[in-house]
Amino acid sequence: MARFAAVGLDHRHVYDMTQGLLSAGMACVGHCPETTDPRVLAGFRKRFPGVPAVGRERLLDDPSVGVVVTAAVPRDRAALAIAAMRRGKDVMVDKPGVTTLAQLAEVERAVAETGRIWSVCFSERFLVPSVEVALELVAAGEVGAVAQTVNLAPHRLNATIRPAWFFDPSAHGGILCDIGSHQIDQFLVFTGSRDAQVVSSTVAGFGELPSPGFENFGEIVLRSERAAGYVRVDWFTPDGMPVWGDGRLIVLGTEGTIELRKYVDVEGRPGPDHLFLANATGTRHIDCAGRPLTYFRAFAADVANRSETAMRQDHAFAVCRLALEAQARARRVTLPGGRPAA
Repeated sequence: MARFAAVGLDHRHVYDMTQGLLSAGMACVGHCPETTDPRVLAGFRKRFPGVPAVGRERLLDDPSVGVVVTAAVPRDRAALAIAAMRRGKDVMVDKPGVTTLAQLAEVERAVAETGRIWSVCFSERFLVPSVEVALELVAAGEVGAVAQTVNLAPHRLNATIRPAWFFDPSAHGGILCDIGSHQIDQFLVFTGSRDAQVVSSTVAGFGELPSPGFENFGEIVLRSERAAGYVRVDWFTPDGMPVWGDGRLIVLGTEGTIELRKYVDVEGRPGPDHLFLANATGTRHIDCAGRPLTYFRAFAADVANRSETAMRQDHAFAVCRLALEAQARARRVTLPGGRPAA
């Protein structure tokens, strides 16, 4: 049985990553208790009480550990991943995998020199059954050739429970580098594009801000040789919403459209993962909740077979590079009222 360790328990995404690999048949043999957020550590220990606490260096040096899973502070993820790869381990990293182009170059070099896998867990695709079903429908030709994707990705801020690094752009890379990377990933896979151009990008702060310079809104216009894309990300999920965000994806095809309401159908059907398909044969709703997820099983198979079925390595690099370019080139809009809260 393949063995993995969790190192970098700074974001709650580590829970899903750990559970996903356990469900795929791998064994978690240890977690490093170092964290910037004790609540994340406590949550990990509650969910996985049988996983012992082990020092970081011991886990990295353990030759029986084949994979390291990390949701460390984003700016620290590249260095941790490189250290793990240079000690013979494959890596699954929470998004964003890197926060600078220099880090990305170092990760690419480590992958080339070690032959290890560096996979970014884009949870808004890999943990959402409706996205998997939508990709199957596109592959089956249900909407023809994909011409455009529109990703709307609101998130709940929850400022009072965020760790200090969440409000430091140098720590998380900015809103487009961070949550924008999810949407770039989906644009590339739905359109079948290996790369794209950032046509334009914008970041802004609306209303009262939790800290100076905080970005609570961002947008990206993308274009590849095959299709166009629009992305909007924000931290404006209202308190009355029963989920953390009303994430939506619209896939425009030459012969039909798909719309996903990933997490909630507002005032409609209960539960998450609602897919709406319209094409030449009519319209229909598909309840995708409970459909099996494939990323973690595919990753485990890639570790065993040295393959790239869960995610192509060049895809992971392309998504990170485009997110960093969008962030770096973004027009920064100063808006009336965009000030720190008193």
